[in-house]
Amino acid sequence: MPFARRPLSPVRRRAAQALAVTGAAALLLTGCGSSGSSSAGSSSASAGSSSAASPAADAGGGGNGGKRTVKDATGKAVEVPAEPKRIVTLTQEDLDAVLALGAKPVGITNGQGLGEPPAYLKDRVQGVPVVGNLLQPVMDKVIAAKPDLILAGDLQDEQVLKQLREITPATLVTMAPTDDWKLAFRGIGNAVNKLDQANKVIGDYEAKAAKAGGELGKNKGAAVSVVRWNPTGPSWMEKKQFASGVALDMGLTRPAAQDKDGNAHSPALSLEKLAEIDGDWLFLSTLTDDGKAALKDVQSKPAYQELDAVRNNRTVTVDGSVWSTRGGPLAADAVIGDITKALGGS
Repeated sequence: MPFARRPLSPVRRRAAQALAVTGAAALLLTGCGSSGSSSAGSSSASAGSSSAASPAADAGGGGNGGKRTVKDATGKAVEVPAEPKRIVTLTQEDLDAVLALGAKPVGITNGQGLGEPPAYLKDRVQGVPVVGNLLQPVMDKVIAAKPDLILAGDLQDEQVLKQLREITPATLVTMAPTDDWKLAFRGIGNAVNKLDQANKVIGDYEAKAAKAGGELGKNKGAAVSVVRWNPTGPSWMEKKQFASGVALDMGLTRPAAQDKDGNAHSPALSLEKLAEIDGDWLFLSTLTDDGKAALKDVQSKPAYQELDAVRNNRTVTVDGSVWSTRGGPLAADAVIGDITKALGGS
């Protein structure tokens, strides 16, 4: 199920630890070919990579002016165009990153749990062909897009990856299951030879988040509960999950029950444990129609109505395709906007 993968469940998170050891930090390692020096390669050390990569020989020219070699999030060395022109993205995080870096892909997938691109990016991708659902590319459609670079998110299906690499060897797994969005974004920035620009985007975001958080008045430092409502009940997000991290970057805090490191989410909670989702403010998202129905059903029950956030009219419904994903700079900007709109006016 495409929407069950983000954020990670605790069991899936443990299963992913071997891949996470390598992580998107590997994408910050690059060897430049003879086509010229790369700004991404020259700045990789400043991005915080703790490993070293040997320079790779240039494999020859190409219509885009040469090749570079980067390591993807699994540690695999991949030769990519020095200046990719036809990028296909297989996740909305890859899409978010590419758009934030000023590029427009030639093929995209639908959003998480959606039959269309995510709403917050929809206006930016008008006319771009959809080549499948999240991490479920339709190969004929990918071929038709004629990609010179495929950004494959955290795709782990080796058979699918093999098929994609037959379309273009420049197919990269861009994130390990436990990578945070900033690390993954920097890796994607390096893969498209725009690491310096990616670092600037992150710096601008952090400055904006800190400024917005400092202007929340009496809600400055409030404890915010970040919850996704599933068909089986609510799950609160750990502190390093994407939207939770944005809230922390704004100087907000988490309720005591949710003050847990990690980028996963809790198991779905029963009514008896519903107090765990309480906070000064409660941000609620869903990803499916069944989740929306489950949320609507519980809102009439005493256990929900007795929550402090509900009694104080401090519940906010937000877009699950933004808040319940692994995120990128454009999604982070949307989360800042949602929080500022809710808390800044109270």
